Parts: sequence; C-alpha cells; structure tokens
Amino acid sequence: MPIQNNARTFAIIAILLIGVAATAVVAVQFLNAPPQNPPGGATIPATLNITLLTNAGVMIETNDTRIYIDPIQLNSTFEDYPADIVLVTHPHGDHYDPTSLNIIETESTEFIFPSNMSAECIAYGATGVEPGDTIMIGDINITAYYMYTLPVDIYPASHPAEAKWTSYIITLDNFTMFHAGDSKNIIEYYDLTGSIDLAFLPLGPGCQTMAGYEVVETLIRIQPTYFIPIHYGDGVQETWIAAYGDDVESETECTPIVLDYWTQHCFELE
Repeated sequence: MPIQNNARTFAIIAILLIGVAATAVVAVQFLNAPPQNPPGGATIPATLNITLLTNAGVMIETNDTRIYIDPIQLNSTFEDYPADIVLVTHPHGDHYDPTSLNIIETESTEFIFPSNMSAECIAYGATGVEPGDTIMIGDINITAYYMYTLPVDIYPASHPAEAKWTSYIITLDNFTMFHAGDSKNIIEYYDLTGSIDLAFLPLGPGCQTMAGYEVVETLIRIQPTYFIPIHYGDGVQETWIAAYGDDVESETECTPIVLDYWTQHCFELE
C-alpha cells in the first residue's frame, strides 16, 4: 500500500499573509492518485481536487462545486475561488475565521455551522445543525456528525460533547468524505465503519484532538479508503508517517495521502 508524498509543483495560486508584515508565497502542488476506483464499490468523481489549506482547512472541488471546511488565513487571492458551500465545525479561532469567510462568500454561498454558533448563524444566514442532522444541497448530501474531546486530569474538555459542535460527512457522486474537525477517537466512529472513502483526521495536539497512535486506532475503527492528515504542527505530518506509517500499512487497508499545507491532491481517472 503506497504512501503518497508531495510531488512536482505546477502552479503558485495563493499568497498567504502571516501576521501583520510578513508575506509568504504559497505553492500548490498537484499529486495524482492511482488511476482506478478504490475498492469497496465507491466511485471517485471524474474531477475531485483536494486542497489542504492550513490547520484543519480544506477546499474540495469538483467540476461544478467548491466546498470549504474550516477555512482560515485566506487572502484576497481566494476571491478567484468563491465558495458554493462553507462548513464550519466549531467557533475556535483556528477553525472559524470571518475574514476568510468574507473573501470567499457570494450571494449564493450556503453556510452550515453548528447551531450552538447562534450569533454566527445569524451573521452569515447559516443553517444551524447538530450531530445527526442531514442537509441536501443539490445532489450533495451533508450530514453533521459528532465531534468532541474529553477532560484531561483537572482540565475540562476543550470541545465538550454538550456543545454539539460538528464534524461533517459529505457524499457526492457516491463518494463519501469525512472531516473530523477537532475530535478524539470517539465511540460514535463505530457507526462509520466501512462507509467513508476519504477521511480528514487531525494529528494533534493530543490534549485537543486525537494524536499519535490514536489516529491509527481511528483509521482501524472507521476503515476509510484514503486518509489525509490535517491539524498538525510544523513537520508533524512527516514525523507521524515515519512513526506510524508501518502501522497504517499493516493494520488497515487505508492509503494515506500526506500533504503540506497549501498543496493540492488531484484524484484522476483514466
């Protein structure tokens, strides 16, 4: 089972402004998955491009739809990549960034937020959801799912279950993706076993999300066909694969697609 890493750069599409004065040029790299449909009967859409933004941010593009999940730190370059749908998992500043949302918003953008974010729902005319809610937007099925962490010693959970913040399951063209947001390996994942084609799972930090071997345990529990790491510190995606890649290969049938921030993976079929 191959572990895919960053390949040649085809185009620079974005400039990320970091802090107040520093500017970084961001290269978007294109990778090709094996040119066949995954096992299990799923069919990859004819065009499916996944761009890892930063932190947990993801941009999903098909022929006619662009979906963002937890976009942050976008700049005006992304005005050229307007959103059809924006999903936000919870209100923490590394997942909910109004400045970025304003850049990609259009009159027709559909926003979906946890209903707990009541003021934000009003500000963006968003549909408020709780775990278990399902919304159809055209032929795209979006299901809000569970997302929470647990108390650590004397410290309360940073993502309490009672807040009803959300992960998301997105199905388009019979291809199902899951974005975990900030979550531990929770018991509800048993209900997802074998139903996910592509999972976006965080790599840490362990007090705020799943981390280390717990991510492998989550892959064993969910059994996705592909896995893209999100929510990691500098270099963590590489050290995680070095430490646990063999476990993924021996204990799951999942293919990791390891991306740097601001790079893109293109699923292509022959």
